[in-house]
Amino acid sequence: MAVGDNRCNRVLLLAVSVLMAVGKHRLRSYPIVLVPSAMTASFRPPNLALSTVGLSLAIFMQVLDTTIANVSLPTIAGNLGVSSDQSTWVITSFAVSMAISLPLTGFLTRRFGEVKLFVWCTSLFVLASFLCGVSQSMGMLIMFRAIQGAVAGPMYPVTQSLMIGIYPSDKRGMALALLSMVAVVAPIAGPILGGWITDNYSWPWIFFINVPIGIFASLVVASQMKGRVEKTEKPKMDYVGLVSLIIGVGALQIVLDKGNDADWFDSSFIVITSIVSAISIAVFLIWELSDTSPIVDLKLLRHRNFKYGTLALVLSYAAYFAINLLLPQWLQRNLGYTATWAGFAAAPLGVIPLMLTFVVGRYAMRFDLRILATVAFVVMGGTCFLRSGFYLDIDFYHVALMQLMMGLGVALFFMPVTVILLSDLNPNEIAAGSGLATFLRTLGGSFAASFTTFMWDRRAVVHHAQLAEGITAYSPTAIDAMSQIGHGNAPLAASVINNMITQQAYQISFNELFYALGWIFFLLIGAVWLAKPPFAAKAGAAAAGH
Repeated sequence: MAVGDNRCNRVLLLAVSVLMAVGKHRLRSYPIVLVPSAMTASFRPPNLALSTVGLSLAIFMQVLDTTIANVSLPTIAGNLGVSSDQSTWVITSFAVSMAISLPLTGFLTRRFGEVKLFVWCTSLFVLASFLCGVSQSMGMLIMFRAIQGAVAGPMYPVTQSLMIGIYPSDKRGMALALLSMVAVVAPIAGPILGGWITDNYSWPWIFFINVPIGIFASLVVASQMKGRVEKTEKPKMDYVGLVSLIIGVGALQIVLDKGNDADWFDSSFIVITSIVSAISIAVFLIWELSDTSPIVDLKLLRHRNFKYGTLALVLSYAAYFAINLLLPQWLQRNLGYTATWAGFAAAPLGVIPLMLTFVVGRYAMRFDLRILATVAFVVMGGTCFLRSGFYLDIDFYHVALMQLMMGLGVALFFMPVTVILLSDLNPNEIAAGSGLATFLRTLGGSFAASFTTFMWDRRAVVHHAQLAEGITAYSPTAIDAMSQIGHGNAPLAASVINNMITQQAYQISFNELFYALGWIFFLLIGAVWLAKPPFAAKAGAAAAGH
């Protein structure tokens, strides 16, 4: 145990060192930009660099956890004795909880203050991460991942606001670029780091790694921001909207994740849960559209650019999320990759966005943003069509090359679409619009995870049945093949052939899904062109990012 502990300590020290180094580089910006008040704009922490590292590390940790578990799902499922379908709850529980908590950011900030909210969210994130690592069952892991996601929701917008507040006005663009670059590096590092930890140690360490990082970030920010004066209030809480949102979204997610195992509407549980979800969502929509202080301001959808820009953002992000979920699982299940190599194959996706972040941010507004978004969707859709021709013997180079090519689409996608959707909002609606778009985007990603897994398995079953139709005890070709494969051992031959058919069935299903994803990206070009210029960001808002 002493040797193992030393190895783990070295890993944690190395991880912290790398993350601190990353915090010194620049990155792209996120959609929610909060402008500091006069009360907080003049505050400067004792050590600006240390404060920046603390804030950046917290966001690195939070964003890292959205992807680090993806390549580890097969290992987690095997160790906890559950199916691969059930293991996707590790991702969806986090995503749904974060989506629910995102709209609460404004309320919580006004109620408790930005510094206190940051410290508490980061501390609870650390605690939930530790509990995820010590979980002994899938139920425990899902519960703690849900808690982790709930406290993760407010972290980015609050951190962004704090970062803007501690920098002088002429350096805020650099501060946002620095913070947002961390948010780009984290998803790139997630699959690689998650795969390496899973292969060389064990999957709980993908959660334990958050503990020293989060503690450091919390202590640094708490000490550096100690003198920051904040005005708090007790705003009215929309309890009806919150409860109906939690019940509606939670019940819908259960239907999506459990429907396949329960044979959908042949199960009374699925029927009842669907009814609960439908009623709760209906109550939520009616209440939010009529309440004077809604928790989610759905009336923002009256704006043309916000409506069509959000539609493009949500559906394209859902397709993008589906790719990032499906690819690592396919590499491990069909091609036999380890978690580490699956991470390496997926990682080139972030290379071009990392290189073009500042170029796009500096020059994008000189072009019609609809053209940039169109190029992005063409590239992302085109790579999906190319992947639809993949086969079981495809080599690492071609898998990684497709990821690298799709990175160009990712680099040209997030910033233009976000600027478009915020362009016709009133200045006092920017924060609410960013929160609503981020909420819907996150929710779309969680639904994509459930639906993609379901369709991959369901279509594989159909193709398995079709491929196996010609293999019978009366087929001369089948008899000859079984004789050669099994060398007289019929049960062995049957098992080998069945495994081959299963692999091919999942490959065909994989190809079909990517073909459909390609068409989704191409169809979304029309949604972008329904928006109307001008697309200039209004005062008090910056609109670049993920």
